[in-house]
Amino acid sequence: MSPARRLFGTDGIRARFGEAPLDRATVTVLASQLGALLRERSGGRTPLIVLGGDTRESTLGICRWLAAGLHAGGSEAEVRYAGVIPTPGVAWLTHQLGAAAGAVVSASHNPYPDNGIKLIDPRGLKWSEEEEAVLEQRLDGSVPVAAAEPDLAPEPGLQERYLRHLVAGVPGERPLDGLKIVLDAGNGAASSYAGPLFERLGARVTLLHAAPDGRNVNAGCGSTAPAEMAARVVAEGADLGAAFDGDADRCILADERGEVRDGDAILYLWATGLRSQGRLEPARIVATSMSNLGLERALAREGIGIERCDVGDRSVVEMMAREGIVLGGEQSGHIVQSALTSTGDGLLTAVQMAALLRRAGRPLSRMLAGFRRYPQILLNVRVARKPDLATLPRIAAAARTVEERLGADGRLVLRYSGTEPLARVMIEGPDQPTIDELAGELAGVIAEEIGSLPS
Repeated sequence: MSPARRLFGTDGIRARFGEAPLDRATVTVLASQLGALLRERSGGRTPLIVLGGDTRESTLGICRWLAAGLHAGGSEAEVRYAGVIPTPGVAWLTHQLGAAAGAVVSASHNPYPDNGIKLIDPRGLKWSEEEEAVLEQRLDGSVPVAAAEPDLAPEPGLQERYLRHLVAGVPGERPLDGLKIVLDAGNGAASSYAGPLFERLGARVTLLHAAPDGRNVNAGCGSTAPAEMAARVVAEGADLGAAFDGDADRCILADERGEVRDGDAILYLWATGLRSQGRLEPARIVATSMSNLGLERALAREGIGIERCDVGDRSVVEMMAREGIVLGGEQSGHIVQSALTSTGDGLLTAVQMAALLRRAGRPLSRMLAGFRRYPQILLNVRVARKPDLATLPRIAAAARTVEERLGADGRLVLRYSGTEPLARVMIEGPDQPTIDELAGELAGVIAEEIGSLPS
């Protein structure tokens, strides 16, 4: 493999199944080197790895490749396979079982032809970029590994263990009794967890898109397409709706009026709730560059500050740890409350928001009355390459023009996606027509300079 090649992106490895780096040879070698690295770090002891993934038709095959590599090349790791389980479930089990690492096979919110591999450290945190780089370096010059693919069957009890953990996060007997909730599992990893979880807590549940067939994950449903869930909240007269992505590390809500409420609204609810209980010390949260300016202004009125970081829940968690902050998250619905979870957990977030709603005894829309979003637009431009945008004169000049026209009344965030060939143009401002015009002009310049035709 070329030393310049980078396997890991913003959220682990992600690609189309069967294409490098998600081909059998690369995955098997990667797993072999992972096992050898963990064995070396443990002084020669057999490392334990927790393995699981989402509902894509390719997930089991990739899990078998990983297991084969972990048993090859002298690594001889012990694998505990959890089957279909949310990413945060693997993270929690990795920490609870004292494992050397966890490996999750999922492409999160991407369509089913894509898949990926995320690595978890013993604390239940995603591997740092530095750790990923160490593993990548071990692949340089490595040779193919001949390894038989084992049969994999989920270990009895691991899924139930994670489910009990989620239930235990809300004290009391049937603490959600009286609530009616619509849940959209996105035909993903939440499909067999969401209904039983909320029913054990006492809620009445309407469950949508919980029949995965290997190809329908995220297909017009889940956290990236919450409109049906929101409409069903109104039709059912429900108190709350929640939608999850393929690996259930994201959560998007809908209030009782059917208005979709994203991660910024969740951060507002959770931050003000913790503040009222004296449990938000320091009185700050972490949010990414993509979070709405309205969140910043609304929390400021409550005496709560925001520290902004790069996009990605790994960046959120790293800043939380550095600053001693207990709550952080992304507009996309990755939310982390450090007392409860080490990474974004959509099911846990939904349970905690339902419990907050139940304790408040008033509609979610009223609980969010103090939070007003600034008009915002996000445009994605498919690109053929990813040069530093600041080094491209036309794009840099167009960006400066946008910032000058917005002044203090808005924000521009211009960045590349870490997992897709996209440049993202996000603008917030005083009114929708203005920001629509500005975003369209800037996106047009980007398309002319480095754009590519849709595949």
